[in-house]
Amino acid sequence: MCETSVLSPAMVDGGNQTTSNHRQQHKREAFIHREPIGSSMEGPSVRINAEVSTENALVVACFPSVGMVSSVVAHFLIEHLELEFIGGVIDPRLPALTLVDKGVPLPPIRAYAGKPKCTIEGCDQVILLMSELVVPEALAHDIVWAMFEWSKEQNIVAGVVIDAFAKSGMKGNLNGSEPVVDYEDTEGIDVVGIGANEKSRKRLEDMKVPLLQQGVIKGINASILGEARRRGLDLMSIMVEADPRFPDARAAATLIENLNNLLPSIDLPHQPLIEEAEFLEAQLQSMMDGANIANEPKAGNSMLYG
Repeated sequence: MCETSVLSPAMVDGGNQTTSNHRQQHKREAFIHREPIGSSMEGPSVRINAEVSTENALVVACFPSVGMVSSVVAHFLIEHLELEFIGGVIDPRLPALTLVDKGVPLPPIRAYAGKPKCTIEGCDQVILLMSELVVPEALAHDIVWAMFEWSKEQNIVAGVVIDAFAKSGMKGNLNGSEPVVDYEDTEGIDVVGIGANEKSRKRLEDMKVPLLQQGVIKGINASILGEARRRGLDLMSIMVEADPRFPDARAAATLIENLNNLLPSIDLPHQPLIEEAEFLEAQLQSMMDGANIANEPKAGNSMLYG
């Protein structure tokens, strides 16, 4: 952020340049001292454009998932719900990484907002939190805590976590962070749900999304679910069966169809939805290939999927 100063005529009036300099220095110091609590770089914080109101929102969290489902879904929602970039989550311990899409730099964990139709009572807008970055487990709890403290201040109405699990008999592609679930494998693309409180579980049942009976969720999505349960919040996870070998557009399309119950603005015929998801997955794969994250000496395991 560039710092600018507007000098009054009195400050530049020919007699007292020293006094003018002192006043200008005092104004700069006052600006520095007025930074809000939690804005230092000692830990994670949610940075949202101050002009954007985020109250009464449904938060959709799209962090890395099997088959890149969450990213395909996130990019689809940004386009079809006309969501605008409003900020993101920062932490000095995250990799110094910027993805570039069509000439636009994108921070690792970013936020978008818009006002599509929402069927949840009290909800009048949507905030999307997304990342292609696999958040290191050592940072997950701190980042999730910062997100929930922010959501409490902003009176967030509800939340939904977008996730996926590997098809039966296949290994996921998240270097040990993929969920392991026990589900009934059918011929179609299976969907299961998790509810942090009774209200969210009832909503999943109304959406005809069967509740996951047994499983282990890992990484930042696990931290989100656990903290929401502790706080008794209205938050759910919708998980879809996906092929981990490549970006799975059909799995993403199936999950988006289930989101129609919450966000009817995205209701689209199935085939065009799949075609668009396939186009998005190709763009995402290109971004991942350009990142070359596997060559970073400190990365260890790949921190971006793809």
